[in-house]
This record gives sequence, C-alpha cells and structure tokens, in this order.
Amino acid sequence: MQKPDMKAAESFLANTARVLDRRRFDRLYHDGPAGPVRDAVAAYRNPDGGFGHALEPDLRCAVSQPAAAELALRILDEADAWDAGLAGGACDWLAANSPADGGAAFVLPGVDTGPHAPWWVVEDGVPASLIATGMIAGTLHARGFSHPWLDRATELMWSRIDGLASASGYEMFGVLRFLDHVPDRPRAEAAAAKAGKLLFDCDLVAIDPEASGEVHGPLDFAPEPGSVARRLFEPEVIDAHLDHLAAAQQDDGSWMFNWMDWSPGATADWRGFLTVAAIRVLRANGRL
Repeated sequence: MQKPDMKAAESFLANTARVLDRRRFDRLYHDGPAGPVRDAVAAYRNPDGGFGHALEPDLRCAVSQPAAAELALRILDEADAWDAGLAGGACDWLAANSPADGGAAFVLPGVDTGPHAPWWVVEDGVPASLIATGMIAGTLHARGFSHPWLDRATELMWSRIDGLASASGYEMFGVLRFLDHVPDRPRAEAAAAKAGKLLFDCDLVAIDPEASGEVHGPLDFAPEPGSVARRLFEPEVIDAHLDHLAAAQQDDGSWMFNWMDWSPGATADWRGFLTVAAIRVLRANGRL
C-alpha cells in the first residue's frame, strides 16, 4: 500500500503554493484554525458577492464567475470553514446572474477581461450548466444551506437528471455531487443508479489507472467511500487507483494535472490546490 510523502508535500506547498492552499493544508492536516481558510477565500471575493481573481486558476479575470463561486464554497465546506455570510452573498450573486431557467451558467460574459484557458467560452444564450449548477447545489445541500437560488437550482437539476441520456465527464461531476448531497435520498439513490450507467455507456471513466491523457478515473467521480457512485466500482479497482494516486506524487512533493498546461500562473496554482486535494482523497480512503 503506497502512501504519500507528507513532508515533501508540505515543503512543496511552503515553497510554491498560494496562501489559500497552505491554509487549507494546515486546516486539514494539522488541525489548524478555520478562520485563516475563511479569510483566504474571502480575499477572492468581489463587492457583488461573487468570486474571481483567479481563485479558479484557469479563470484569471477579476470579475465574478460561477466556477470561482463553486470553488470558494467547496473549499469552505471541505475545510469545515463554512461562513454563512460568504455563502449567502455568493447565492445572491448567483441569483442575480442566473439563466432564465435557474441554476448557474458555465461561464459568463466578462471572462475576456482577463487571461483564461481556451475552454472558457460563453455559450450561446448563456444556458444553465450541469457542472456549475450541480457542483454548487451539491455543496450547499451538504451544508444544509437554504436560499431561493438553491430551490430553483434543485428543481432544474432534477429535471435535467430525469431526462439525462448522455453527458460529458465534467457534467457528471456536477450530477454526482448533487446526488451525493441532495436531501431526497431515495430519489438520489435511484437517480444515481441510472445516471451511473452513463459513466460506462458514454465511455467517461478510465478503469485502467495507467490510462494517459485527459481522462477521469473512478476517484474523480467517487472520491470518498460514501460517494453514491462508489458502488459502481469493484474494491480492487478503487485500491488500484488509490495506489496510482499515491504514486503520482512528483519528486518535489506535488501532484500534477492531466489537462492542457496553458499558463505558468495557472499551473503553479493548480499544483498547490491539487496537492492538498490528492492528500485529502488518500486520507478519506484510509491511506494516511
């Protein structure tokens, strides 16, 4: 059973990572205080209640974007540094910038005011996005948070999931995070069994841990033992991917991503973020 080198990871973070990710590490692995994580997230907040300023490393514009709000809320949740004021402000911003049918767009106009990865393109009509809506709604449900934006987003997600016949891997991230945390558990379990088949029917999951390129493995869809998608994978498959994740630690103590490397700043930010995220998954699965 492979385990990560925690000293190397901490050294990498101290030398290279954002303050935000160093605070995350301290909170998650040294039982540090929640306040510094909350304050580090708040540094990316705009006066409109949304988040920007490269909190999502591939979106380096200052203006508020749904993906940045999603990451802000997820970090606060995972670090148990939840702040109702920040969450409420983000939801107010989401409601003010919501598509006609509710939820959140993939990316909003204004993205071109700063550098960004080439896949951040505003869709015609700026429709609701499964990944953005599902990821945000899932986090808010995980926290038992109440807001009118979430009510509409939940209705939208159920409607989209009920009719889902195909999806991308990224869209399934939103679907499954929503189903992991939405309160109606019987409906969520039934929907997960149906939606989970799409991972295989649409060839979205790489069972081979050594698969190369921008692939998604079982741990991307079911990172924790309690994830609704975990039952789709045999225990030996999960073990193989945990071994591979631990072995993927670089010589400098970091973890690297498998998508396009387009910006030195984004690369540095992602490596810090993913180093904390990788260790978090390994710990959740008993590998620390």
